[in-house]
Amino acid sequence: MVYYYQTYLIQYEVSILRAEVKGVFSTDVGNLKHFVPKERDFGILFRVMVGPEGIDAEESFDITVCTPEWFRQQYEFSGVVIARHHLIVFEYDYDRIVNKIKSIIERCEGSSWNEVAEKVARYGYWEFEDYTEG
Repeated sequence: MVYYYQTYLIQYEVSILRAEVKGVFSTDVGNLKHFVPKERDFGILFRVMVGPEGIDAEESFDITVCTPEWFRQQYEFSGVVIARHHLIVFEYDYDRIVNKIKSIIERCEGSSWNEVAEKVARYGYWEFEDYTEG
């Protein structure tokens, strides 16, 4: 079976779509690779750009990368928390964090980009999550 992915005016013919991490940056800090947290406990937004593998297109998915203590401090008054769109780490290690994000996201596949993006959105807040035309 052949599926189509359309972006702008270009239509691609593929048998199955797989997610590919195209880039990672942050709106919180300048250079994630060389970032050193000032505090032992931290929370940083990672904006992960993801698109179909081998196709020049991408959309953003936001993941809060944080330590357990930072998470506790942010949400302790809630009592109960669903930790969607968070990645809990015990130290800041850029390469380990990005490799983990890639290994999770790049397993997502489907017959349409929307299907793939909905799977990726389990891990990061998709820029089109809950979007409705109108």
